[in-house]
Amino acid sequence: MTMPPALLRFFRKARRWLGRARKAAPGWLTSYVSPLGWCVLALGVASLAAFPALGWHELLVIAVIALVMEAAGLVMSLGNTSFKATLGLSESRITVGESVDVDVEVANPGKVPTVSATGELPLGEARKTFRIPALAPGKSKRQQVRFRAATRAVLPVGPLSIRKGDPFGLIRHEQSLSETIDVYIHPRTVRLSTLSSGLARDLEGGPTEQVVDDDLDFYGLREYRPGDDMRNVHWLSSAKTGTLMIRQYDATKRTDTSLTLACNPAAYPGEREFETAVSVAASIGAQCLVDDRPLVCRASTRESRATHPTRFLDWCSGITPDADEDPNLASATLEGSPNASFYFFVTGSLADFEALRRVAATMPGESVCVIFQVDPSQDVSIRRYDGFTLASVDQLENLPLVMEALR
Repeated sequence: MTMPPALLRFFRKARRWLGRARKAAPGWLTSYVSPLGWCVLALGVASLAAFPALGWHELLVIAVIALVMEAAGLVMSLGNTSFKATLGLSESRITVGESVDVDVEVANPGKVPTVSATGELPLGEARKTFRIPALAPGKSKRQQVRFRAATRAVLPVGPLSIRKGDPFGLIRHEQSLSETIDVYIHPRTVRLSTLSSGLARDLEGGPTEQVVDDDLDFYGLREYRPGDDMRNVHWLSSAKTGTLMIRQYDATKRTDTSLTLACNPAAYPGEREFETAVSVAASIGAQCLVDDRPLVCRASTRESRATHPTRFLDWCSGITPDADEDPNLASATLEGSPNASFYFFVTGSLADFEALRRVAATMPGESVCVIFQVDPSQDVSIRRYDGFTLASVDQLENLPLVMEALR
């Protein structure tokens, strides 16, 4: 059945009128009626207005149903919803695979009882909905929401919103009652053995397992051997023992570490391999900071100079793939850390070997360059080339073996 031209013109005029009315209406009114509610209301008004002219009883039925639904929604949205809410977290930092509990407390701070309502708590892109019962003055209701961290992210929790209205969503009274709290979902990490290369005899360095005859950190004494430097003789101990005693020292080296993670999705066949690369980089960086070694980490345009492992892992939680990443990883790396003693690069299985070789060739000659290539299809291997070492890692659990071999 074709709609008559006169009725078509009427609907077009009605739509323009409703659009102008919505713009001119107060904000509280437009926020109280949802877009769907406006559509149903427009349909009901238009059908009711067209019924006398056309005499179609179907239009009358549509008008009655639409207007009754609007009226019912308005009645269902009435009532006191002056709640006060607070959010609490069992943990603000968790690792992928762990769970966190969100404590939601909704209270009635007024002197008038509240009506029941629906609470909606955003958990990143997901939303948790629960029922809030009617509360007497001064009473409160506690609700615990648990969620499991499936992926690494900086997850915003909240704000908690209270919604009162009809089940069709035509009329709704909404208000936000709390602030947003961030939950840092850290990547999985493993404990590593760090490398002991760096700048020798440095005042800011840390001791190594090597014992030498000349450094800054005193270790002990030993008997004189032919060829020893007489300047290292400890004369007081020599006089007491009657034998020449030589000072020994712990070798100290400063290891400034530069860590660069390739974030271009073209280097990885899928999200799973990229997440493994993030975990590899996070494990290396966290271990450097545990050992009090200066660290500069770069992921695309983001840079971290954190001095605490937790802050560094917070930063790692926000790493995302970047298709616009500069393909020349060396330029950004050298700009941020031109004088590092270690240059670590972490990339995926699809990275071009010649491109990796060019990156390593631009690193300072006195530094150590190690490229970790995450490749689940290959066995763990370490290949040494002129100027750099290429380590293939199939899974995170085998990273400690690789680091131990690199020592």
